[in-house]
Amino acid sequence: MTFFKIILYAFLAYIVYWLYRFFKAVNKGTQSRRVSKRQSGIMVKDEMCNTYLPKEDALKANYAGKDYYFCSNECRQKFLEQKKPH
Repeated sequence: MTFFKIILYAFLAYIVYWLYRFFKAVNKGTQSRRVSKRQSGIMVKDEMCNTYLPKEDALKANYAGKDYYFCSNECRQKFLEQKKPH
């Protein structure tokens, strides 16, 4: 009779384990949707290397009243150096 109790307890522990994993995965999925960064879908062009990137990820510089966007600080610095009066 004790052998059957051990099997029963092992089976119950197995079910509890899978229920725990199931609810943990469900909870993780709902949290990631709440925390996720909202993307606008707007792409901007880097004036130096002619690439497009999401506006949220771009570095911005304002020159002569116009906003310019860059993929890296190096491109931004290169652009500002070219626009500098000599």
